[in-house]
Amino acid sequence: MKEGRMKGRIAFLLLVALVFCAVQALAVPTKVTVRVKARDAKFIGTSFGGILVTIRDADTGELLAKGVTRGSTGDTKVLMKQPFTRFETYARKQDAGYTATLDIDEPTRIEVAAFGPLAQRQGANRVTATQWIVPGKDLTGGNGWVLEMPGFVVDVLAPPAHVKLDAATATVPIRANVTMMCGCPITKGGIWDADRYQVAARIIKDGKQIAELPLNYLKKASQFGADYTVSAGPGVYKAVVYAYDPANGNTGVDVATFIVKKPKKKK
Repeated sequence: MKEGRMKGRIAFLLLVALVFCAVQALAVPTKVTVRVKARDAKFIGTSFGGILVTIRDADTGELLAKGVTRGSTGDTKVLMKQPFTRFETYARKQDAGYTATLDIDEPTRIEVAAFGPLAQRQGANRVTATQWIVPGKDLTGGNGWVLEMPGFVVDVLAPPAHVKLDAATATVPIRANVTMMCGCPITKGGIWDADRYQVAARIIKDGKQIAELPLNYLKKASQFGADYTVSAGPGVYKAVVYAYDPANGNTGVDVATFIVKKPKKKK
C-alpha cells in the first residue's frame, strides 16, 4: 500500500514537472531597452545616479523586470546641436539605458515606469508609458524605447534646513544649484543658457506668499542666488525655489525653511 502511494506521488510530481517545463518552453526571451532623456537635454545615466526603471504587465500589474539606467549622458553635439532625421540612431552603445529580458508566451501590453534621477531625489520625477510587445520581437533597435523626463534638478544650498536666526531683520542668503535632469550644467551663454531660465524663490510665511525674490546667475556653473531681508517679523519661513523655462514650461522645485526667533526681552 505504502509503495503504491509513493509511486503515485512520484508520478504526480513528474507530471507537474513536465507541465511546468512545457509552460516554460512556450515562453520566449524578449529584450526591451529603455532610455530616459531629460527634456531639452541628454540621457540620464550613471553620473546622476541613473533612473529606476520598472516594467510591468499593464493589464495585470505583474512585475516583469526592474533595474537602473547605466552609462553616459550621450554625445552633446549629436543630441543638442544637430537636427534629427527620420529613423536616425542618436544613442550610442555606451549611452545610458537599461535592457531587460522578458519571458513572455503571448503578445503583452507592458507598462514602463521611470523614476529619477536617483542621485537627486528632491528633483526626481516619474513618467510612464505603455506598449505592446510580441514574443521574440525585441524592442532594442535604433534608440530603444526612449522616455522623456521633464524638470530641472533644483538643490537649495542655503539657507540650511531649519536654521534659526536671532534678529527679526536678518538677511538670509538664498543659494541654489540648478541643472538639467541629466546633470548638464547651466551657464551664461552655454548650451543651456542661464539667461533663458527664470530662477526665483517664493517666500512663504503663515501659508501666504509675502515675497518673490529673483535669483541671479552667480557667474559659476549652475549657481544662482540672492539675499532676502526679513521684514515680516519672527516665525517660520519657507523658501520655495523654482526654475522655469518659458519656452517649454519645464519646471523644477526645491524647498528650504528658516526660523526667525523672537527678540529677547531686555532686562
